[in-house]
Amino acid sequence: MDPMLLSLIIFAVMYVLLLIFSDYRWIIAPATALLFVILRILPVEDLLGAINWNVLMMLAGTMATVELFIQSNMPARMAEKLLQKVSTVQWAVVLLSLFSGVISAFVDNVATVLMVAPVGLAVAKKLKTNPIPVIIAIAVSSNLQGAATLVGDTTSILLAGEIGMSFNDFFWFRGRLGIAWAVEVGALLTVPVLLWLFRKEKAKVEAEVTAQVHDYVPTFLMLGTVLLLIIASQFENRPELTNGYICCGVALIGIVYELLRQRSGKLVLDVLKAVDYKTLILLAGLFLVIAGITRAGVIDAIARLFVKMGGGSVLLMYVMIVAFSVLISAFVDNIPYVATMLPVVGSISSMLGIEPYLFAFGLLIGATLGGNITPVGASANIAGIGILQKEGYKVSTRDFIRIGIPFTLIAAVSGALVIWLVWA
Repeated sequence: MDPMLLSLIIFAVMYVLLLIFSDYRWIIAPATALLFVILRILPVEDLLGAINWNVLMMLAGTMATVELFIQSNMPARMAEKLLQKVSTVQWAVVLLSLFSGVISAFVDNVATVLMVAPVGLAVAKKLKTNPIPVIIAIAVSSNLQGAATLVGDTTSILLAGEIGMSFNDFFWFRGRLGIAWAVEVGALLTVPVLLWLFRKEKAKVEAEVTAQVHDYVPTFLMLGTVLLLIIASQFENRPELTNGYICCGVALIGIVYELLRQRSGKLVLDVLKAVDYKTLILLAGLFLVIAGITRAGVIDAIARLFVKMGGGSVLLMYVMIVAFSVLISAFVDNIPYVATMLPVVGSISSMLGIEPYLFAFGLLIGATLGGNITPVGASANIAGIGILQKEGYKVSTRDFIRIGIPFTLIAAVSGALVIWLVWA
C-alpha cells in the first residue's frame, strides 16, 4: 500500500479512537507512533528530534508552579477582594468572569475554573440565585483568554513552538500587534453579552474576605516565571530549550522551598501529582505521529485539499480555517486538533506564498473559542459542570449553549476580524 495512504488511514483511525476513548488518549497517541515506527513510516533515529521538548518542559514546569500558587490560597483571596468592588450579582458575574479570564492568561484553564468557580458558587448560594449560569460564564471566560499569552494554554505553547514565538511576541510580533490584542478585544466585547444574559440578576452583593493566604512565595514564583520569559524574549539567539528550562527551574525552586519550609514531602507530592503526565505523554505521542504523517506527505495532501477548496483566495481560506476550527473544537479537544493543524496551515501558507502567521493565529482563535459552544468542547467546561454536579445541580446542554453560543460568536468573530485587519 502507498505509504501516504497507509499513514492517512492510521491517522484517521487514531483520531476516531481519541474521540471515542478520551480517557485513554495518552495511550492511543504513543501506540500510533509506535506503529509508525514498526511500519518504518517514522525512522527510529528521528524519534528524539520529532518531540518538541521545549513545549513539554514548559507545560510540566508551569503545571507545578500553578499548583503551588493554588495551594497558597492567593487566587481565592484575590477573587473575594474583587467582589467587594461590585454592588449587584450581574456585575459580580461579569467581574468574576473577567477575573477568571485574566488568571487563565497565565494559569491553565482547568486550574482557573477550580480556583474561581467555588467563589462564584458561594456568591450564588448566599444570594439564593441559580449558580449554573454563573459557573458556565466563569468556565467560558477562562477558555477565552488562554490564547493571550505564551503560558496561558497548551495550544498557545504549541503555536509558539511551531512558528518560533517568545512571550513578548504574543503582544508585539514582527512590527505588528500580536494575537493577545485580538483575544482581549474579544474578551471586552463579551462584557455586554454577559450583562445582557444576567440582566435580571439585580440582587445586592455583600462580600467578605475570608480566604487567608498561606504563603506569598508561590505568587512571586508565578510572577517570576512571566518576568524571566519576558527577559528571555529579548535574546534572539537563546538556546532552543530556554523557556522550558525557565519554567522547570522556577518550579524546582518552589518545590525545594516547600521542602525546606514544611520539612515534609506532602505538599511536594501534591504538586508532583498535579502535573498532568497523561497530557504530556499524549503530546509527545502526537508530535511523533505528526512527524510521521508529515514525512509520508499527508500534511501537504491535506493542505492541497484546503487550497483547492478555497480556490487560492487568502480571505476565503482564512474564513474556512477559523470557521472549521470553531466547529471542530466545539466537539473535539483542541490540543490534538491544533497540534495536527499547525503544520497544515503552515503548508497552506507556503503554497499560497505568504507567511504562516495569519492562518496560524486564525486557527488558534477558532480552536480556543470553539470549545465554548458545547459542554464537552473544553476541559474547563467539564470541570465547571463537575463542580455543579457535586453540589447536586443538573446542567443541560441548553443551559450551556444559551451562554456559550452568543459568547463564542462575538468573541470569535471580533478576534478573527482583528487578526485579519492586522495580519492579512
